[in-house]
Amino acid sequence: MCGIAGLISTSVRPLDGIEGMARAMRHRGPDDEGYLFVSSGALSCYGGDDTPPEAYRTDTPYRPVANFRAAGPRPDGSIALGHRRLAILDLSPLGHQPMSYAGRYWIIYNGEIYNYLEIGAELQVAGHQFLSHTDTEVILAAYAQWGPGAFSRFNGMWALAIYDSQTGVVVLSRDRFGVKPLYFWETEQLFAFASEIKAFTGLDGWRARANGQAVHDFLLSSLQDHSRETMFAGVFQLEPGTCATIDCRAWRESNGPERQRAISFRRFYRLQPAPFDGDFEAASRRLRELMLDSVTLRLRSDVPVGSCLSGGLDSSSIVCAARSSLIQQGAPYTQQTFSACSEIKRFDEREFIHHVVDATGVKAHYCFPTLADLLACKDLLTWHQDEPFGGTSIYAQWCVFRQAHGAGIKVMLDGQGADELLFGYHSFFRAYFCGLVGRGEWGVAWREMLAKKGSISGASTTFARAATDAAMPFGLQRFFRRVNRRRSCPEWLARDQLEASFPGPLAAGFRQYRSGWELSIELLTASNLPALLHWEDRNSMAHSIESRVPFLDYRLAEFVLGLPEQFKIRNGVTKSVLREAMKGIVPDPIVQRRDKMAFVTPEEIWARQTGPAEFRQALAAAVDSCQGILTPKAVPALERAISGQEPYDSAFWRMINLGIWVRKFGVSL
Repeated sequence: MCGIAGLISTSVRPLDGIEGMARAMRHRGPDDEGYLFVSSGALSCYGGDDTPPEAYRTDTPYRPVANFRAAGPRPDGSIALGHRRLAILDLSPLGHQPMSYAGRYWIIYNGEIYNYLEIGAELQVAGHQFLSHTDTEVILAAYAQWGPGAFSRFNGMWALAIYDSQTGVVVLSRDRFGVKPLYFWETEQLFAFASEIKAFTGLDGWRARANGQAVHDFLLSSLQDHSRETMFAGVFQLEPGTCATIDCRAWRESNGPERQRAISFRRFYRLQPAPFDGDFEAASRRLRELMLDSVTLRLRSDVPVGSCLSGGLDSSSIVCAARSSLIQQGAPYTQQTFSACSEIKRFDEREFIHHVVDATGVKAHYCFPTLADLLACKDLLTWHQDEPFGGTSIYAQWCVFRQAHGAGIKVMLDGQGADELLFGYHSFFRAYFCGLVGRGEWGVAWREMLAKKGSISGASTTFARAATDAAMPFGLQRFFRRVNRRRSCPEWLARDQLEASFPGPLAAGFRQYRSGWELSIELLTASNLPALLHWEDRNSMAHSIESRVPFLDYRLAEFVLGLPEQFKIRNGVTKSVLREAMKGIVPDPIVQRRDKMAFVTPEEIWARQTGPAEFRQALAAAVDSCQGILTPKAVPALERAISGQEPYDSAFWRMINLGIWVRKFGVSL
């Protein structure tokens, strides 16, 4: 796992801004750094202070010739690539980047291709030879063999840039689900791209300006990463499953609309369900096979691999599947797990965590997030996240990765994606019931509603609501939603100051979904998973840790997406097919567990009991910082929540964190 940065300039000039971009992301790759400068066809490779001395002595075509900072006059260029390396596979200097292949292709890359051994073997049969044991070199050879078609062959997570020195073209690519980030920002003189937005902040022409609609969507609806736009105006992300081709010469020699034609975007992957016509038992067996294989692939590493463990079904399945795989491989080391816990019992999951620890014999680590620690690191956490984040549970995840770093772990497995695929959220019941009624499956609908509600009266009310949902046209849904939210715009938000509308162009498509499948697609591609992956990437990389997500193996995701909805919610129970698949691998108390927490924090208790004064102070500071976007009425609203006159709303944290973001990045609203 690494950090990448690139600059394309309209003219040949010093591009030493690339070093500052890479330095801002040192946490992503403290093990090595490298730079490539392209000027009129001439290529120059440099290292930096973190480049291992051995890298300068390797017999490779991508060997750095000197330390960039000690090389005297800065090299000029029209293209510059920068890389920060976190060494995971082939820890030797042969893994140094930017890396070249076949005297033509150069790459900077962030991610892991888990099936690189299988692809490498196929390429060797085709005549390709390798200097290293890295997946990076396999990517280059695959691109040389198949061009952009190589991306569809990769099972992994990635954000990369490949420069073709013969054609002068730069290709950017991002993995299917967007596990790894890639942003771009453009001025009249520069096209810049990087793994994190903060890499742009030191470049000429940078000015941190807020995207009013995106900030509005975040504050009002807790939406983030739901489109290619970001909360920074003018900063965009390459969308998941997409590659961009930049004709560098055409870009340099054009202006305005013509320049935009020098950059083309192509979607190489769209999530589609895999057909399945077997019964529930066959589906469970196949899901078990895919789950075990996905975890086994993600254990490929030349450094120790640990796991997040919340005590829920998803993380427990990963830990137990990893144990099964490690035993089969005869691995010599004990798996380590990391969990966020609480001294407040209703927020603590150690009862369930202990079942997994006892069954697997893992070395378990526990951390206890506190309000005092959150307040101490909130600025640093916001800086690492790049954008405001929606709740203090992100801080709990931060604590887990911080503890893993302290234990010397460089790779972690985590369960993102399972809830979205397997109908794990409570909101799936409404969409699922709506789908059953809409399709006329009234008998199944009634049995499921009765199993869920436990009474005839509860099931009757649920049936009536499902029938209403199924009958109401989407246009009418959107109308009522817009009217209701316009009437209920909170008094603490000055919407006009943001020049934003509700629902706005970014969120206009969201609605009450008429099947669990529709909701699953929306959560996976727009409203939920992209934000979770954003937070996961920043929290892990802030501590120089690579986080891997087995449930987002595309084979597993497509298979689960193609299963009948009745396999996911069955007898009123979510994730039924996964529960059946993991029987005998995961302890029974976890398989039978019905509640759900994940890495939560007692945010409401912190605000009302532990630190109301700190919350008041932080919110008042946010109102002052946000240049009229937050009105003074936010403070008495918090007072009413603290006193219990009104329910606590997570919007208070969003307001507080927006203020931190504005101050930390100097954002103009």
